[in-house]
Amino acid sequence: MRSDPVRLFQTLPHACGYYAERTAQNLVLDPAAPQLDKIYGSALEHGFRRAGGHLYFPHCPQCRACTPCRIDVEKFAPDRSQRRCLKRNADLSLIEVTPGYNHERHALYRDYLQSRHAGGGMDEADASDFRRFLTAPWSPTVFLELRLGERLLGVAVTDICPNGVSAVYTFFDPAEAARGLGTFAILQQVELARRRGLAWVYLGFWIAGHPKMDYKRRFRPLQVRRADGWHETRDSEE
Repeated sequence: MRSDPVRLFQTLPHACGYYAERTAQNLVLDPAAPQLDKIYGSALEHGFRRAGGHLYFPHCPQCRACTPCRIDVEKFAPDRSQRRCLKRNADLSLIEVTPGYNHERHALYRDYLQSRHAGGGMDEADASDFRRFLTAPWSPTVFLELRLGERLLGVAVTDICPNGVSAVYTFFDPAEAARGLGTFAILQQVELARRRGLAWVYLGFWIAGHPKMDYKRRFRPLQVRRADGWHETRDSEE
């Protein structure tokens, strides 16, 4: 059975979240389309990303810095630094929970944004901002909570699709930055995909050389999506 076509929109130019001197535009699948849950996996395969209830792809006229990337779960093995991260966080519990808002998660989210994105417009996120950005009624989302005893240290917002896991967003206690909880969360998402027999962990967009995005190249082998499909990165690209 053929599904109905989904309209594709282009946003107006807006400030780039990565380069202050640039503007950005996105292609967005119609957020009102009733079959977004069914096409989500295919959208990931084509390089799209979920933010709240939107599936989008950067489409900036003068820039192609944002490159979709994913981890090959079968081939991936943690490097020495990532093994140290696993050891450093061996005292944490990982709990898979139903996604959604509560006061504990929101307090952690607010603290993280105020530490990492102060003055950027996200740092005063209220309950509706939390729900709107991290969840969607149609998305196959779980929250992976990272806890030290009863204390919540981090949350990895994770979508589980038929073809892979999408690492949507991770937020954590800024006082625990030395633990490398962002790296630890990705390593746990790789293990989640492995347990479920899924081939890929989608990491969103890689920007070569960008201080906030270049960390993704350390999860090797990393695949990036070019105009002709997915390719494993080469040392010369990194």
